[in-house]
Amino acid sequence: MLAFLEGTGCLVPQKEILMTATVRTENDISVVTMDDGKANAISLDMLEAVNACLDEAEKDGKVLVLTGREGKFSAGFDLKFLATSDGDGVRKLVTGGGKLAMRLFTSKMPVVIASTGHSIAMGAFILLGGDTRIGTRGPFKIGANETVNGMTLPGFGLELPRARLNPMYLTEALVQARLYSPDEAVPVGWLDKVVEVDALMDTAMETATALKAIANGAYYRNKMLVRKPAIDAIMPTLEQSTV
Repeated sequence: MLAFLEGTGCLVPQKEILMTATVRTENDISVVTMDDGKANAISLDMLEAVNACLDEAEKDGKVLVLTGREGKFSAGFDLKFLATSDGDGVRKLVTGGGKLAMRLFTSKMPVVIASTGHSIAMGAFILLGGDTRIGTRGPFKIGANETVNGMTLPGFGLELPRARLNPMYLTEALVQARLYSPDEAVPVGWLDKVVEVDALMDTAMETATALKAIANGAYYRNKMLVRKPAIDAIMPTLEQSTV
């Protein structure tokens, strides 16, 4: 059963006690905030909450801003769940993360991501789903550390970086699993720009306001044309791994 949680704009299961994502829309800009009170790990609950907020954002807004909690955009998949779950559970979580990144990557809305801090593994792949990625300056790490954790990259974890990262850095960023500071992440391609922490949301909203003027059918069609090779490579792998 679904219940409307007042003040969030999201439909989430009644069993949820802690809200992990909220949405607000003003002047045609929908701001979705991930906040589980901890590391913003991508769990099944987080996926459900974020997707519910995106449903509302797509109905009410013309531009999307996705952000996280102070110091943590997302630390990646819930590693405790991955370590203790069976194969079906692991596939469900990993596929759900890929589908969320691709939902952003193929969104009809311009997508601005305001990265509030650490963006690691699945958190970094979510960054690649955005159109404009703005990070906050600070002692934060951004990147894909799957090799360090003994994990093989899923299809979307390979093709999204191929589409968005500077090719010169692919080996360092993916195979060697280097994590970057926000400023270092810009030339690599994880982020487009970095600002001071107190300017992050103002910059994201200014960017969203500018994009609102071109949030039309041509924006979506051109985005899909540019991203078609990655979309064609990723989508079949997501369907194959769906449980």
